[in-house]
Amino acid sequence: MEQSDILRNLRIEQLTPMQESAQDAYQSDKDLVLLSPTGSGKTLAFLLPLVQSLKAEIQGVQAVVLVPSRELALQIETVFKSMGTPFKAMSCYGGRPAMEEHRTMRGVNPAVIIGTPGRMNDHLRKRNFDTRFVTVLVIDEFDKCLEFGFHDEMAEVIGQLPALKKRVLLSATDAEEIPQFAGVGGEASGNAASSSRVIKLNFLSEEAVSERLNLQKVISPEKDKLETLYRLLCTLGDHSTLVFVNYRESVERVVSYLKSKKFPCDAFHGGMEQDDRERALYKFRNGSCPVLVSTDLAARGLDIPGIDNVVHYHIPVNEEAFTHRNGRTARWEARGSSFILLHAEERLPDYIPEDIPVFGLPEQTPKPAKPRWTTLYIGKGKKDKLNKVDIVGFLYKKGGLVREDVGQVDVKEHYAFVAVRRGKVKQLLTLLRGEKIKGMKTLIEEAR
Repeated sequence: MEQSDILRNLRIEQLTPMQESAQDAYQSDKDLVLLSPTGSGKTLAFLLPLVQSLKAEIQGVQAVVLVPSRELALQIETVFKSMGTPFKAMSCYGGRPAMEEHRTMRGVNPAVIIGTPGRMNDHLRKRNFDTRFVTVLVIDEFDKCLEFGFHDEMAEVIGQLPALKKRVLLSATDAEEIPQFAGVGGEASGNAASSSRVIKLNFLSEEAVSERLNLQKVISPEKDKLETLYRLLCTLGDHSTLVFVNYRESVERVVSYLKSKKFPCDAFHGGMEQDDRERALYKFRNGSCPVLVSTDLAARGLDIPGIDNVVHYHIPVNEEAFTHRNGRTARWEARGSSFILLHAEERLPDYIPEDIPVFGLPEQTPKPAKPRWTTLYIGKGKKDKLNKVDIVGFLYKKGGLVREDVGQVDVKEHYAFVAVRRGKVKQLLTLLRGEKIKGMKTLIEEAR
């Protein structure tokens, strides 16, 4: 399949210089380390040359992609499928039955498996797929594998892939060292000893990001910063805002407080059920929930375009976390703002400049802005032969909506989400009561 066909399927006119450099470097027999900011297109930078290196005559897994979160696994799988190649890919991660994934492996016969280390080890120990033809290993967000907990799992996965010929490591921050177990550059450990076997591409440019990122601090008169956060979010209006806290319990506490003040927001953290996390992300992406409160889980790997603001409710645990959080906004050539909430006794860590300006909150706090969109849940999906065209046509014909009333449509296996203009929802649900979509009776309601 020609590269031009893949780019046409992805609706991309041309590759960025970073993606072109990665493609050239991939052709070498050396390992590749690619450093590039969040949102710069690293996924396509490794998928495009990877797909072009796959062999049609091999029936089995040829590449393994390791990622730190299920969201990143799903994102990479989506991009792969959108490329429209004859090869198959699948993601695997915790939170759903491994047996179900094994059935999918047997039925789909994927050339590429994308997964989290724990679940990948589970499949490898059970020999659920043949590793004889796995010649390529990609580790996305490889700096994460240096953190406690991932190290041993990563090493175990790599130890079970004996036929590896190429390793590709990607990150949005420059780790001080490449983990020895990754085997990059051959058997030698450390960057210096193995540098002749590694191509390192560094596209990190702090100056370019800092020019587009408006970094400010917000002073809270109270040690408990909840009221100050509420006032800040009301001041920011309906602009897309990601609020970061350091603990799952804090996510729940902040969301509970904001909702008690009638502020529209959702929670996102690793302790939530996968369906709830997907729903929260979808509502945030389509604009029906302007504020997402999250742990650092949302700082990496999520494809959420157009985030206007990042708020650090808690000071991040280290500089890497600060970089990844801020990387959610001011992406590509866009501008964005980052706010650090501080009470009087808090001090900024060394990696954050002391002289950043103070953002002054207005004396009169505006009322919470109502989102322009509402998300509808439809209880049928791809397994029921339902697609986007069916849904949009149904809403136009039976619901009396026009093009401007319908936003993002996302069809899952067993259900679908669609963004609808908030002002049209009541009338729409009345008109749709008892109506069948594509001849099927189904539940249609506001997504909770």
